[in-house]
Amino acid sequence: MTIVLGCIADDFTGATDLAGLLTRSGVPVSLRIGVPDAPPQPDACAPFEVIALKSRTAPVEQAVAECRAALAWLRQGGAARFFWKYCSTFDSTAQGNIGPVAEALMADLGTDQTIYCPAFPENGRSIYMGNLFVGEQPLHESPMKDHPLTPMRDSNLMRLLTPQVTRPVGLANRQAVAGGALSARLADLAGQGVAHVIVDAVAQTDLDAIAAACYHMQLLTGGSAVAMPLPELYRTAGLLDATAEATAPPVIGPGLIALSGSCSAMTRAQVAAYAKDAAAYRLDPLVLAGEGPGAARDWLAQQVPEAPKILYATAEPEEVRRAQAQLGVARAGEVVEAALAQLALDARDQGVRRFVVAGGETSGAVTSALGVSRLEIGAEIAPGVPWTYCQSDGQDIALALKSGNFGAEDFFATALRKLDAP
Repeated sequence: MTIVLGCIADDFTGATDLAGLLTRSGVPVSLRIGVPDAPPQPDACAPFEVIALKSRTAPVEQAVAECRAALAWLRQGGAARFFWKYCSTFDSTAQGNIGPVAEALMADLGTDQTIYCPAFPENGRSIYMGNLFVGEQPLHESPMKDHPLTPMRDSNLMRLLTPQVTRPVGLANRQAVAGGALSARLADLAGQGVAHVIVDAVAQTDLDAIAAACYHMQLLTGGSAVAMPLPELYRTAGLLDATAEATAPPVIGPGLIALSGSCSAMTRAQVAAYAKDAAAYRLDPLVLAGEGPGAARDWLAQQVPEAPKILYATAEPEEVRRAQAQLGVARAGEVVEAALAQLALDARDQGVRRFVVAGGETSGAVTSALGVSRLEIGAEIAPGVPWTYCQSDGQDIALALKSGNFGAEDFFATALRKLDAP
């Protein structure tokens, strides 16, 4: 099957976020972990292919190279339209990686303009006059200001993007979007040589209008929500087989576990809520760095596979900063990721088949440790967070890979309850 839309995501939770929203259309969606080694085979491709990378905080050159390789693989599979997916809170640094990757993909495709729209109103992310809001807070006043790897200290997307790119940045504001003038605004900006266009959106109707005006573009960039209307637009345009249907999920064994490395405000609340009724073990980066994960592994070995349990490194911002000050930012994250990856393997070998994982870096570490190369997308648990299915060491398993800020406070319990819901 020819790939209709080829998607590249800068982390694993972002990839499942995008894949989950596309799956709402009922069309088959395939999510691949990393760029496949083998060339795409038409009978093994889905209409919507998502390649999940772990490039959000990688060095710019590495991120660009990985994304270009993903683009090349998707083009081999027949894709002519592409989506560069990043976080709905525009997680990046002054150097990138959002802008440099977009420019590299534009150069490879030979296109002169693309849009940037990380809005996700269903999850409280909106853009007005180029400024990104998280709920009612400007981005730089939200909990994202304390992100351990990409602290967001500005809410203006034009100011954030400009240092990352070499060509001009412009704005298509909400008046243009809601007034049906987006296409004209993009054409006007293109005439001025503006290659990178921030597009306002505060409601789903705005995203529908943006998708309708831009679905023909070779490259779109943004959060997952602006891609959600694309399947129906492709159907209407005759680009998508109307009979394509998703397959039924496998039967999953009963063992379960939650693993959390995210330190976002919402994940902190979710961990606290779940730990009230589940066995819980907190991972301390300083202990892990000095002693390794042996004590946590011993604790896990004593747990019943079918009983609720959570291992977490989730902590308050001041605790994170204290660990980073002693270990360094990179090392503090690495010891946690390595520990959670090992614990995921231990859990699988003890009979666990249901994994709820919080945090993009943690999700990358866990899926890599489990040897997962491809995920089939199932039903949504919360907006942007679906269940996914794969095999690990010959066993069918279910994975829920949650971005730090997504989901309600009861997310972990809700996820596990919904897995068996009809």
